[in-house]
Amino acid sequence: MAFLRSVIHLLWMGITVVPYALTIMLGTLLGVRGKPLYRIARAWLSLCISGARVILGIRANVIGMENLPQGENAGAVLLVKHQSTYETFLMPAIMPRPLAYVFKKELLRVPFFGWAIGRLDMIHIDRDQRTQAFHKVVQQGKDLLAQGIWIIMFPEGTRIERGQKGNYKTGGTRLAIDTGAPVVPIAVTSAKVWPRKAFIKRPGVVDVSIGKPISSAGRKPDELMREVEAWIEAEMRRLDPDAYPAVVIPPHGKAGEK
Repeated sequence: MAFLRSVIHLLWMGITVVPYALTIMLGTLLGVRGKPLYRIARAWLSLCISGARVILGIRANVIGMENLPQGENAGAVLLVKHQSTYETFLMPAIMPRPLAYVFKKELLRVPFFGWAIGRLDMIHIDRDQRTQAFHKVVQQGKDLLAQGIWIIMFPEGTRIERGQKGNYKTGGTRLAIDTGAPVVPIAVTSAKVWPRKAFIKRPGVVDVSIGKPISSAGRKPDELMREVEAWIEAEMRRLDPDAYPAVVIPPHGKAGEK
């Protein structure tokens, strides 16, 4: 049954992306730019999340929405734990402000999906040219934040297995410091139901925990990222304790793991 549901959901996404992507591309030909196109993309992503709930039995439990920056001009750099495709669809669907993803340019080649996101206010980079890529992120990030668009990044850079921790890179905190925006750490347990690179998804709940904004003023990128990493990983252990080894402290020795 899980296999059949996964097939149906994949077909659902593949079929529904076509009219939304074509609408976005047609809109650009007609001179439409910015937030109207984003709303079309967000509608499709919300449709995928609704499809996951109805077809796959996956639903999200979100806490901490009150922690998000308030005010029309309040910027933010969202730094999110990355375990599956699910959170890339979920975040625009639940956030009160438009989001701009920082993503690798190879995604632009994906039929319909990539063609559409290439016409949105996003930041696509060439990972082979790291210095130029970061300058692009900072410049476009400043422009987008000035328009009331929040930047979203996955500091581990790729999807991580359940219960594992990747290498937290400082690109997101460097951007926050350069733009003066706070960082917002977000923990997501999507791998419980939608494992990394897995075709078959399982019914269940994805817990999403949004932390309080952390000011970037006067901070150093690596030190700020360590604080983000510590919060996210501690929250992941709280939300999904079964995925992490229990820490044991011997009577006379150092702490270890079972």
